[in-house]
Amino acid sequence: MANVLVIPQNMFLIIMALIALIIVVVVVIQWRRVRETQNNVVLLDKQIELKKISLVEKDMESKRLMETAIPLPKDQQDNLIKIRKGTSDLMGEIGYLHSEISERLARLEAQTEFKKLQKMLKEIETKESELEKNSKKFKGD
Repeated sequence: MANVLVIPQNMFLIIMALIALIIVVVVVIQWRRVRETQNNVVLLDKQIELKKISLVEKDMESKRLMETAIPLPKDQQDNLIKIRKGTSDLMGEIGYLHSEISERLARLEAQTEFKKLQKMLKEIETKESELEKNSKKFKGD
């Protein structure tokens, strides 16, 4: 009779040990994932920092080249001036066309909305007149 009570108690301890083991394994796996993620974040942070440094170096190189520009002959300078003026004129024209397109699009949307509302109004008026006719018929009966 004493052996019957010992077996369930031993089973209980074995089950508790298994649960504890599973919990420890899960915790270790999660801790490892967190560490890997932290390492990835640190690595990405370093890569971003290196990219920033590279961009700054390129910018400084560009500025240095601009400052030590080779003097151009008069005809090339005039050509550059014409190109810059042409670019400026094109940018102005682009801005104007963009504004005009935006305004026309807004007007088109407003006209479309107006036509939808007119159609809805006609439908409502038609239904109202039908309801009035039906109500007069019922009152007349």
